[in-house]
Amino acid sequence: MAIQVGKPAPEFEAQAYVNGEIRKVKLSDYRGKFVLLYFYPGDFTFV
Repeated sequence: MAIQVGKPAPEFEAQAYVNGEIRKVKLSDYRGKFVLLYFYPGDFTFV
């Protein structure tokens, strides 16, 4: 499945830092709200 600009994001589950703790979140947890997905793959690596 390819992700395309302007199309809905596929459902996923991931760990996230929320209100001072790390917990599992799902995209569907934020249905009806604006969501900004931010991914930074180089954090804490020796590149």
